[in-house]
Parts: sequence; structure tokens; C-alpha cells
Amino acid sequence: MKSFIFTLCISVVSLIYAPMTIAAEKFTLELEMNNGELTPPILSVPAKTPVRIKIRNTGTEPVEFESTQLRKEKVLAPGANSVVVIAPLKPGKYTFFDDFHLAHPAGEIIAE
Repeated sequence: MKSFIFTLCISVVSLIYAPMTIAAEKFTLELEMNNGELTPPILSVPAKTPVRIKIRNTGTEPVEFESTQLRKEKVLAPGANSVVVIAPLKPGKYTFFDDFHLAHPAGEIIAE
């Protein structure tokens, strides 16, 4: 009887924590910033999943990834690489831009 209860407890704990482990995995994608040009300009991500964006500045000037909606900003020197981690998003569209090159079009993160 004790082994049955122990097995039952382990099963219940596994069912509770397994989805949390899966949800904690980050969806990773890459963004290239080059003197105001964003490649790709539209990033599609799964909703309700943490997102990790690897940013590369391939330009000759500093860039700043910024999203006021997501409350994120990251400055990169020419040739630098960095990462921005975004908490799980509700379905929708979120704008980001290069704050040092505002004359260029903004990018968009689409969570679906």
C-alpha cells in the first residue's frame, strides 16, 4: 500500500511540474540590426512562451533595440552581439525599433 501511495504522489507531482518545465523553455530567434535596417523586420513567436532574441549589430554604427510596449532596450556597439529575453506574450502585435535610427521603419513581433 505504501508503494502505491508513493507512486501516486510521484505521478501527481510529475503532472503538476511537467508543463512548467516545458513552458520554461524559450523560443529563440535571431535579429540582425545594420545601421537602422532590421532583418527580419517581422518576428513571429508563439504566444504564452518566453522568447529569446539573439541580436547582432552588423553595421558600422551603434544601434539600440527598443520596444516601449515590452519595456525592453539594448544598446549594441558595431560588431556586437547580445540577447533580449521577453516574458511570455499575449497574442498580438508588439512594435520594436532602432532608437538610434528613427528614420528607418520599425519592426514588429507577432505573437500567435
